[in-house]
Amino acid sequence: MLHRMTEGNLKAAFAGESQVHMRHLIFAEVAEREGKPNIARLFRVIAYAEKVHAQNHPQELGVIKGTPENLSEAIAGGPSRRRRCTTPTMPWLQEEQGAQRADHYALEAERLHAQMYRKAKETAGRGGDLKLRTIYICPVYVYTVEGEAPERCPVCGAPREKFESF
Repeated sequence: MLHRMTEGNLKAAFAGESQVHMRHLIFAEVAEREGKPNIARLFRVIAYAEKVHAQNHPQELGVIKGTPENLSEAIAGGPSRRRRCTTPTMPWLQEEQGAQRADHYALEAERLHAQMYRKAKETAGRGGDLKLRTIYICPVYVYTVEGEAPERCPVCGAPREKFESF
């Protein structure tokens, strides 16, 4: 069992390293859009290094388990985590009705993510892996769909071409 102060320091370090990792990935996207591919690559390299730093902390805390347990953790952190987010501060949500609609779709995306995790957990529990079609995510508000992207995002109107495919 870790000393409480050590545990708190590890959690804080994990949060900090995770934020730096994400910030560098965002910086890389900006550099890429500005036509600076080598600077973007540099940001991605350093982001990877920060990710390696961050990965050590949850290992030490003992929160990384096998796939079924990790899927349970992912399921537990979905819609409930979403309710704690600060959706109204997001810039594309200007009016009350728009905020309610966007929040509805964000919750729906989180529900879909949890559903996908549950299916994965069931499959992993039997020792298997998932069979997934292409998954598309709107880069603005993470509207998520498996199979085929819509012509436009139902939340923000982003065209199909903007969706990320996985």
